[in-house]
Amino acid sequence: MDGTIVDTEPYWIAAERALVEAHGGTWSHEQATQLVGQALTFSAGILQDAGVRLGTREIIDSLTAEVIRSVQRSVPWRPGARELLDDLHHAGVRCALVTMSEGPLAREIVASLPRPYFEFLVTGDTVTRGKPHPEAYLKAVEMLQEADPGLTIDHCVALEDSAPGVAAALASGVATVAIPHIVPLPDNPRHTTWDSLSGRSVTDLEAIAAGSLAASTGSAVLSPGSMS
Repeated sequence: MDGTIVDTEPYWIAAERALVEAHGGTWSHEQATQLVGQALTFSAGILQDAGVRLGTREIIDSLTAEVIRSVQRSVPWRPGARELLDDLHHAGVRCALVTMSEGPLAREIVASLPRPYFEFLVTGDTVTRGKPHPEAYLKAVEMLQEADPGLTIDHCVALEDSAPGVAAALASGVATVAIPHIVPLPDNPRHTTWDSLSGRSVTDLEAIAAGSLAASTGSAVLSPGSMS
């Protein structure tokens, strides 16, 4: 969510800086980028190391509340995100939101969308191990399978913007598209890289899923709009 469909990372960075400075510390851009895509419990530990004299739960609640206030003023959508979600919705493609943000913020973002694009949310407060661990993605696949037992992990595609997120998606076995934003991501033959969601469509994602299915079955699949 953060950095993939909404550009909330600047909100998080501002909230982190304000919290550290309120406790007499300093917060650099380099420190902030360490937290992009990470579980909030991990981020809380880094902030404690930077001098924030609060418990983990207090830090998470403080940061989340501040980001929610910023989102309520303005939801900063990433280019092409709403258009792609709308295309998927009209095509009948089931979508789940997998984020390390907690439920209150994720629900705030989803409530601002014009249609029920997401069938369900997997948030940081519903898993025991955050990204880069694959638990959140594995849970999402299991929840999709509840309504469609024939669905396999090879039918799924994950869209991610951060190194922990990409690592989590790849570790789950889901075909992964990296859309780097705040932090550059190294090229990796195990995932597809897009510069942006702008101009992307269901056809692009179908081609990636078709390639994943072909690799798992050892067969050749030709799909219109497939990309090299």
